[in-house]
Amino acid sequence: MVIQFCGLSGVGKTTLAQQAKDHLSKGGISVEIIDGDIYRTQLCKDLGFSKADRQENVRRLGFIASRFSSHGIVAIMSVINPYEDTRAELKASYPNVKTVYLDCPIETLFLRDTKGLYKRTQLPDHDPEKINNLTGVNDSFEVPSDADLCLNTDLQTIGECTEALCRFIVKELEFTNQVLQFP
Repeated sequence: MVIQFCGLSGVGKTTLAQQAKDHLSKGGISVEIIDGDIYRTQLCKDLGFSKADRQENVRRLGFIASRFSSHGIVAIMSVINPYEDTRAELKASYPNVKTVYLDCPIETLFLRDTKGLYKRTQLPDHDPEKINNLTGVNDSFEVPSDADLCLNTDLQTIGECTEALCRFIVKELEFTNQVLQFP
């Protein structure tokens, strides 16, 4: 199974992925996190932040996730994943891909600003530190029209989100195993 997260910076993707991995691992379910920030430093360091580059980043991470999934490992893609057509492409390209949308109001994300990115969008235009293409602020983010699971990290605690995600994954794995055993 591939879980493709989508959500803005600071919404809690990495935290949720790690919490879910820890919880599911205790139950004997193998999980690998494909973290967009980590992979951008190695495998995807040749990519920028244009729409085409963001799409290629997600495609590469989706391929890696599919390889883990083909070996029975739940792969969680912790990445902004801003475009509906790219998410649909992954679902069409690989078996058992699920979309999980992590939502949070932009005002809350500005307050959290865990990486200082939102603050940098407010800098004067001439400032070399200004970010002109932060997804959800001054670059587009397409809310998924058909997410398999939606979590609001503003209204739900990390514990509640983790529980909901883990329940979803276990239910989907049980369904998949039933289909495989009883064609």
